[in-house]
Amino acid sequence: MQYTHQSVKNYIAAKKRGDRATTDRIINEVMARFNTRATDGSEAAELHEATMTVRFGEDL
Repeated sequence: MQYTHQSVKNYIAAKKRGDRATTDRIINEVMARFNTRATDGSEAAELHEATMTVRFGEDL
């Protein structure tokens, strides 16, 4: 899948390097935007896909 949202790209990079604090922050920010309807949902959908496919600490 090609990711278009910068937040998701940042999430993937943080997850691959094992940075739990950053991944948690990004998830919270994206979900806040989704919950307040500040996004169309595609960002949350991409984040969900990345959560399911990218392994934590994969670059280690």
